[in-house]
Amino acid sequence: MTNNVYGIDLGTCNMKIYCKATNKILNEKNTIALVNKDQIYAYGDAAYAMYEKAPETIQVTFPVVGGVIADFNNLQTMLQTFLEKNAKGKLRGAEFIVAVPTDITEVEKKAFFDMFYKSKLKPKSVLLCEKPIADAVGLGLDVNDPTGIMIVDIGADTTEISVISLGGLVLSDLLHSGGNKIDESIITYVKRKYNLVIGQKTAQSLKEQLGSGVSGNSDTMTIVGRDVVSGLPIEMELKGSVVYEAIKDNLNSICNSIKMILEKTPPELAKDIIHSGIYITGGSSQIHDIDQLFHQITGIDINTCEEPEECVVRGLVKIVSDSKFKHLAFSMKSKILI
Repeated sequence: MTNNVYGIDLGTCNMKIYCKATNKILNEKNTIALVNKDQIYAYGDAAYAMYEKAPETIQVTFPVVGGVIADFNNLQTMLQTFLEKNAKGKLRGAEFIVAVPTDITEVEKKAFFDMFYKSKLKPKSVLLCEKPIADAVGLGLDVNDPTGIMIVDIGADTTEISVISLGGLVLSDLLHSGGNKIDESIITYVKRKYNLVIGQKTAQSLKEQLGSGVSGNSDTMTIVGRDVVSGLPIEMELKGSVVYEAIKDNLNSICNSIKMILEKTPPELAKDIIHSGIYITGGSSQIHDIDQLFHQITGIDINTCEEPEECVVRGLVKIVSDSKFKHLAFSMKSKILI
């Protein structure tokens, strides 16, 4: 048995690292601030605080885009530094299990594997696991049963809709739409309707505080933006109904994809899904009343959970620690040797 196990979920917006030894989850923004194009100036929450505020000399980047690694070297350096500073458990000789999206190529999967296998951390082993399966295990479901489970994981850049049975994916669809697209829709709508330019962080706050899956939210929020006509900063109060109008098309596109997957689901598995309901996870599943919207569209009960953005990372350590689930993870090393 190794001294320690780490579960890693490298999301577009946040990186979640679960350390088995301390039983704690490190959750930081997956952001890097660079100077001179390749030197790391700051990372994590500190780098995200600089986003949209940094001078030209500091470049703030997101090393994971659309669920896949876009900046390998800087992400590897950031992860090593972050783990060495924050992880209380032993790093060298530890086991790492990393979550990967479903609809990505073998080359993209190998990048996730090499991120740790070829690092200075010298891990005992590096395993990969598909995100929807880790999600289900993290929710406390037994994916080995011959029972249909439907999971909708709404992340920052992607939404994964999956049907799982007998430890494998029966159907899966990866939409390149998530929390960031919803933020962009709010920015576009506010600019078109009020001639007001707002930043990504303001749009995110509007989504979190006023966003709703169904109409009728009467809450308000005061924001500051730049007036397109005068060019001056102005303060404005926005209602929940404005945010609903801005995001409803994005949410409806997710609903349509859920319906398409349900239409393709074999009848026996569809029966299980109707009995157990649809599970929604991911950071953007916390939009108010999104479960009501999905229920209205599908007619199926929607199950939500506490800390939905941490489901995947909790499931990863369970998979690598419990012999019942160990077969759900795989190594790229054996695939390379073949």
